[in-house]
Amino acid sequence: MARIEVNRSGEMEAFVQVVDRGSFSAGARVLGMTPSAVSKLVARLEARLATQLVHRSTRKLQLTPEGQNFYERSVRVLADMDEAERCAAAGAAPRGRVRINASYSFGHCVLMPLVPRFLELHPQVTLDIVLTDRVVDLMDERTDVAIRWGPLPPSDLVARHLFDTGQAIVASPAYLERYGTPHTPEELEAHNRIGSTYRRFAPDWPLRLDGRQIEMPVAGTVRAGDGETLRRLVLEGVGLGRLSLYHIQPDLDAGRLVPVMEEFNPGDKVPVHAVYLGKPGRLPARIRALLDYLAARLADNKANRAAGPRHPRP
Repeated sequence: MARIEVNRSGEMEAFVQVVDRGSFSAGARVLGMTPSAVSKLVARLEARLATQLVHRSTRKLQLTPEGQNFYERSVRVLADMDEAERCAAAGAAPRGRVRINASYSFGHCVLMPLVPRFLELHPQVTLDIVLTDRVVDLMDERTDVAIRWGPLPPSDLVARHLFDTGQAIVASPAYLERYGTPHTPEELEAHNRIGSTYRRFAPDWPLRLDGRQIEMPVAGTVRAGDGETLRRLVLEGVGLGRLSLYHIQPDLDAGRLVPVMEEFNPGDKVPVHAVYLGKPGRLPARIRALLDYLAARLADNKANRAAGPRHPRP
């Protein structure tokens, strides 16, 4: 019996593009094929696997459970094939799209200033940047790299440590002029302490008192859903906030915010990681380039971010 030649990678690529683009016609445009040709490729794939991967309708496509599983595995296989080809091509430059997720505060304060130079170094890489304080599922959101703040729970994600950041209780000069500066934990209780609805924010502020750590409950007239909103509330003189130094150091340098209760600061550090799916040795070049760039650039500022707040010069 003659052996039928099967272009497994071609079928897989057609299927992934259809899912990514949301239709056969959109996937066909990316592949430079006709919609009927792409439809035949996917149909041939389903026939070979003896299972339905996609529910088709005139308005949208919906993956079957088998299709979802095959899609996720296909994305990884195609990425590995792409990386293998790049490694075989001497001097091949990273190229392709990298989707990165970060919080509003990290995105605006840390990531955005680094983007222009990265794109200069890697002109064949494009970035999709999504800022949200919601913890996203990398697979569901088709995210390549996510920046996570704080301790990491057990998961299948691979983590790369970027830096540690210190914390400080801060207020605006206008707030302190109006309500006074707290100098002890007892005095701090009388102030408006802005908290957060974000589940990864600690409900209490740690303070060091007489060589031991105590917890100051956060109690105030307003709470914020993300770090950037909390920062804005503090800048507007609404109350005191405890924020990461990487987020507020420019405000401290400019005198827009003032650290308070520093003698009671326990000096705790919060780790910041880049997390991703896959194995470190098998990453596509475009993702590895971004991770290496972030790690190298952020390493230059580790000392400042981990230390206590710098006070503005007189």
